[in-house]
Amino acid sequence: MKTLLQDPDQLANRLKEIPQEPGVYFMKDETDQILYIGKSKSLRNRVRSYFRDGAHHHTPRIATMVRSVADIEIIVTDTEAEALALEANLIKQHQPHFNVLLKDDKKYPYLCITWSEDYPRIFITRKRRNNAKNRYYGPYVDTGLLRRTLQIAKRVFPLRQRRQPLFKDRPCLNYDIGQCPGVCQELITSEDYHKIVQRVAMVFQGRSHELIDMLTEKMMRASEDLDFEKAALIRDQIKGLETLGEHQKVALPDDTISRDAIALSADDEHACVQLFQIRAGRLVGRLGFVADADSGTPGEILQRVLEEHYRLVDPVEIPAEILVQHPLPESEMLAEFLTAEKGRKVSVEMPQRQMKAELVEMVERNAQYELARTQRFADRNNQAMEDLSALADLPGPPKRIEGYDISHVQGSDAVASQVVFVDGLPAKQHYRTYKIKNPTVTSGHSDDFASMAEVIRRRFRRYAQDSSKQRVGNPDWPDLVMIDGGKGQLSAVVAELEDMNLLSELRVVSLAKKREEIFLPGEKQPLETDPDQPGVMLLRRLRDEAHRFAVSFHRKKRTARMRRSRLEDIPGLGHHRRKQLLANFRSIDYIREASTKQLEQVDGIGPQLAKQIYDYFHPSAAS
Repeated sequence: MKTLLQDPDQLANRLKEIPQEPGVYFMKDETDQILYIGKSKSLRNRVRSYFRDGAHHHTPRIATMVRSVADIEIIVTDTEAEALALEANLIKQHQPHFNVLLKDDKKYPYLCITWSEDYPRIFITRKRRNNAKNRYYGPYVDTGLLRRTLQIAKRVFPLRQRRQPLFKDRPCLNYDIGQCPGVCQELITSEDYHKIVQRVAMVFQGRSHELIDMLTEKMMRASEDLDFEKAALIRDQIKGLETLGEHQKVALPDDTISRDAIALSADDEHACVQLFQIRAGRLVGRLGFVADADSGTPGEILQRVLEEHYRLVDPVEIPAEILVQHPLPESEMLAEFLTAEKGRKVSVEMPQRQMKAELVEMVERNAQYELARTQRFADRNNQAMEDLSALADLPGPPKRIEGYDISHVQGSDAVASQVVFVDGLPAKQHYRTYKIKNPTVTSGHSDDFASMAEVIRRRFRRYAQDSSKQRVGNPDWPDLVMIDGGKGQLSAVVAELEDMNLLSELRVVSLAKKREEIFLPGEKQPLETDPDQPGVMLLRRLRDEAHRFAVSFHRKKRTARMRRSRLEDIPGLGHHRRKQLLANFRSIDYIREASTKQLEQVDGIGPQLAKQIYDYFHPSAAS
């Protein structure tokens, strides 16, 4: 199948077939894969704009997408707002490559409420997971304020404190001091606990004043009913919530309208976006987003940020006014969509004077500070990669760097880790762990040299087996491999790569812990380096991450081994029957001493299985 640019007649016919109505369009490639999903109030005009002669207005991202388009599909809707809602759902479902605008920036944390659980947990995280029921608030720029707010919320409201119960048959101390309602023992119903969590959610929705008004009314009713203990408890909750206002640094005279203000600051590479949430005249939240500068015009970037943000919030969190720094390409469509979601009029404005314009300017200044911080980090990272390139004698800055480390306790539970840095930053989706299979590595006998050689062989054996497999330009092929260790580990790896005929194609170095020395293959002496120079610091970060990842996997494996029951080694004895045996005999020792007749008295244990269990603990009797 040809692309539409390669077949002008097919392109012209397809554009004529598209109606001038609102709806959603799909851009597909030659393999029928969706490249891009967009919406418009006039489908024909919008789709035609991509293929105009001399369309120099396209960003590099969109230009690349247009060259790959082989087919266009459309879905017609009744209104523009319906098109926006449909586009949001389809992007979430298909996740097209060219729709990705915002970076997954782990600098900013989220607050998560696990509504998918009977007793929801509330915690801070830097990773969003795909769960339709759970709710994420953020990303919050002011991490300190987020933690203080959560701390106050946990002090004011009794909340679940632990992921797993501390005791099986009784609550922990948090219940006795009133910090937890006894979730572990289900001393509170799921419905009642949901009501408590919903109040906490109101705090992070910027609705503290609504919550205070509601609690004040409840306090007065309790007082009228002469339930003074309950009234005093609610009074303390109100005082705790009022302390949240002490942390607000911005107060506006107009306390009747809720509004969001959004602005960005960009250079040639990055666009840092700030979103200020003003509720009842106070700044209740400051959210941050990062996008590629070439992903669109400032208005397009702001439009997409607002669409993605409001798609994930509850309707009650949508403000009455949205103040923007630049005109949005489809502000009317966005306002109509948000109005339908909220059930009340929502306006999108670009203020020019007075208080609203000053608010947008303040948001822009904060975006400039964030951009400057991003630039400083990018400069340091680029400097580190250039320095490392010079140290390792690479043709250019390394795109992909891999680090390897071994972890064990005197040879037991030996494992290895592979961590990957892409553009100087951890790429955890490419991390990998290895269980050492070398039969000579056993408890009491370790061999780090052989273990490291085994890991390298398993990592690159497919390249050794297929010499035609792409190296340069392959995102899976590393520009540099770092081994945690000295000359011994490096020599073992070099010998293994020579056997696979890969040494000439792969650049390998080792980093010794004692003096932070870098060794190259075939060199007796380490490189003359400063431990604090940028390239060495980058390797140290890679080494430390590889060590952390290996140790955590080793601990996990060791813990699983220590928790393993001898009953798991008996064939035909599943989880449920093991549970029944332990419930009846209380320990492995009593099971060992039991006769076959005693074992048969357990539910699910027949004569044959009872004999297998007995023979396992008495091998001499079985022979």
